[in-house]
Amino acid sequence: MLRAGLGRRSRLCGGGLWRSPRPAAASGSASPRCPGALSGASASPRNGGGARGEGAPPAGASNVKPLDAVKILDLTRVLAGPFATMILGDLGAEVIKVERPGAGDDTRAWGPPFAGTESVYFLSVNRNKKSIAINMKDSKGAKLIRELAAVSDVFVENYVPGKLAEMGLGYEDIKKIAPHIVYCSITGYGQTGPMVQRGGYDSIAAAVSGLMHITGHEDGEPVRPGVAMTDLATGLYTYGAIMAGLLQRHKTGKGLHIDCNLLSSQVACLTHVAANYLNCKIEAKRWGTAHGSIVPYQRGQQNTVNHSEIADCLFHTRMAFKTKDGYIVVGAGNDQQFVTVCKILNLPEVSKDSRYRTNTLRVQNRKELIDILSTRFSEKATIEWLQLFEGSGVPYGPINNMQQVFSDPQVLHNGLVMEMNHPTAGKIAVPVFTFSTLVTLDGPHGSPVAVSIGQMRRGPGVRYSEFAVSHPKPPPLVGQHTVEILKGMLGYEDDAIEELLRTGAVAQHEVR
Repeated sequence: MLRAGLGRRSRLCGGGLWRSPRPAAASGSASPRCPGALSGASASPRNGGGARGEGAPPAGASNVKPLDAVKILDLTRVLAGPFATMILGDLGAEVIKVERPGAGDDTRAWGPPFAGTESVYFLSVNRNKKSIAINMKDSKGAKLIRELAAVSDVFVENYVPGKLAEMGLGYEDIKKIAPHIVYCSITGYGQTGPMVQRGGYDSIAAAVSGLMHITGHEDGEPVRPGVAMTDLATGLYTYGAIMAGLLQRHKTGKGLHIDCNLLSSQVACLTHVAANYLNCKIEAKRWGTAHGSIVPYQRGQQNTVNHSEIADCLFHTRMAFKTKDGYIVVGAGNDQQFVTVCKILNLPEVSKDSRYRTNTLRVQNRKELIDILSTRFSEKATIEWLQLFEGSGVPYGPINNMQQVFSDPQVLHNGLVMEMNHPTAGKIAVPVFTFSTLVTLDGPHGSPVAVSIGQMRRGPGVRYSEFAVSHPKPPPLVGQHTVEILKGMLGYEDDAIEELLRTGAVAQHEVR
């Protein structure tokens, strides 16, 4: 007989943020799991080693990570959702990735390139997760999802609105059995409205939101950004929203439904470009590598507003210049920085030219000025210009290819590459956000000195002061952890698991 996890549904006890994992009672009786205080320090380490740093943690640091003991039931595929849940996993959450038996996440087939038989795309956004393969179209599979939701803290999905409700897995359905759940939906356009039933894809949302309209060469066609920025931005919004949802539950004792979508995320990211139109009716345009930003406009000199002239004043002198062997980006954000640029370029007469003395004048005479600067930048190699700009106080940097990115001294110093041993692909490397552990020590004469210990500790793209970080778990194979999850989270016996495997409700990938 199936020993279902619903009998072990968590009971909200108030007062805390996360719930402490406890092993199933031998008798299968209810085991209360309260959203109490952070408890990862006393919890048993999960399979794969628990919380570990790169060596012993520094003095004063704790092995408790922010999301230790938080369970994430992840029904998302492709990029926005997996990116969000990967960050949650980096912070210590136990992420249970639900996949279709056999094919799994769509991106497992996206390639080349492949590392062995594994899609490099999939590997880039799915570390620190466990995979359970469930046939959700099977009634027994849908029942498993409900049971897992009952013992999870967060439910994340990216299905077309209404699809999961048809299976009895919508928010209202899950709320009945798990009133504590933070249920997060990621869609293309939201839960309601005229476009609600359309599939959500990064490139479509980038087009509809106006991002492609403002991306590309000034006189060229609209261009899609080089990475899926709309998906990634939505993933970051989702990650933040889930963290806020957990804090809200801590305050109210109740779960909630979060609606994230690609269109809203990208429109929100239009920031000042959108504000230019909303407040001044200035239509956006493409500027290539120039930077779009508001420059003070002296309207007192005329009685009417010339919108085309205002639009021409929406950038600083900031763009990419071609050198002998590449490109360099230089930003002169104020008049003094422009004088400094002219000094470095040995063009003192340009800084004194009345046409270029203020940013507004430089914008009005942009084409002539850029021609002068471009000619001078083309006379030296990129490295020569980098050396001349070093220490000048002017923002600058080369346009790097991937080889140059990952040999850049600051990238190396920040530890932005992570290596993992994958069960079939072998050693893999992925880009990673890092943070270091900062410890304050007594310096000379008793003055405090901040020292970075374990600079290569991995995690989200910020730095924290007190906790060490574990080594990452490699992205899972499809259904690699099915049996482990059924036993460990739901308390299923071997005979019940064998029946689910036999009927195809679940699948287990055997790692050889």
